[in-house]
Amino acid sequence: MSQYILRRFLQMIPTVLIITVAVFWMLKLAPGDPLDLLLAGNPDISAEHVEHIKKLYGYDRPIYEQYGRWLWQVVQGNLGYSRIYHRPVLSIIPDRLLNTLVLTGSSLLLSLLIAIPIGVYTALRQYSLLDYLFSFLSFFGIAMPVFWFGLILILLLSVQLKLLPPGGHYSLEQDVGIFTVLRYSIMPVIVLSLFSMASWMRYMRSGMLEVIHEDYVRTARAKGLAEGRVVVRHALKNALIPMVTLIALSIPGLISGAVLTETIFSWPGMGRLIYDSLINNDFNIAMAVFLIFAFLVALFNLAADILYAFIDPRVVYT
Repeated sequence: MSQYILRRFLQMIPTVLIITVAVFWMLKLAPGDPLDLLLAGNPDISAEHVEHIKKLYGYDRPIYEQYGRWLWQVVQGNLGYSRIYHRPVLSIIPDRLLNTLVLTGSSLLLSLLIAIPIGVYTALRQYSLLDYLFSFLSFFGIAMPVFWFGLILILLLSVQLKLLPPGGHYSLEQDVGIFTVLRYSIMPVIVLSLFSMASWMRYMRSGMLEVIHEDYVRTARAKGLAEGRVVVRHALKNALIPMVTLIALSIPGLISGAVLTETIFSWPGMGRLIYDSLINNDFNIAMAVFLIFAFLVALFNLAADILYAFIDPRVVYT
């Protein structure tokens, strides 16, 4: 297993590099230039000064040389300097990354706590009234656009009922405590977990329906085991095996969904950061965020393979 993990880590390196090459190339080809915005705020700057700045930052070099320079700086632990925040990118990332991990982690936990029990229950009560009800709700959650659902929640819970703040992280006038953070987190977490919760509910139901009709489940029931023990120890354990891969592959979707969610609710995370950087043409922040996202996606895929082996002893990695 250790050799497999090491080999997968080594395979992650070219994958992340290819992603950074593609993102670097697309950002460089995008309309607009950081120097254009700089010059727009200072129209009196001379042409000689412009050429000096281009040479200083390597903008006059071919794109492959610019990428090589950026990559060498990353290897040295330098992610560049933010033009809009006037700070090193490395000093901005930690707090934003923590906020995004809190948001996505809470959404993941909420989705699992709701989707798995409901999926198991509806499989055991197939074609019941609750099965039809939860099936309708799951299809509704899958079809509902994230941004639209977020706006509806803001209109209902913030504007009309005034129960929750419409966005942000916390108010500067308030004491920052766990309950304050929770009040600001409820709506973003619900919105971000909507699609994954609804889809996982359907997958869990389908997985349980396949498993509960297997011979080993019938044998366990024939032995006189309690129904709860049959479901948990024999059916649920095997139904969770394909769910592990599905959940791990859905995490990148949660991370990308955080861009919309954090933008709607002004949540100060990586999603909001990448939005602001693209709008303001802050190249260094955009590349840093895409680099971290690429690494997280590759890391979660590796974690899925490892967890898969622990759940199913038949899976052996060499």
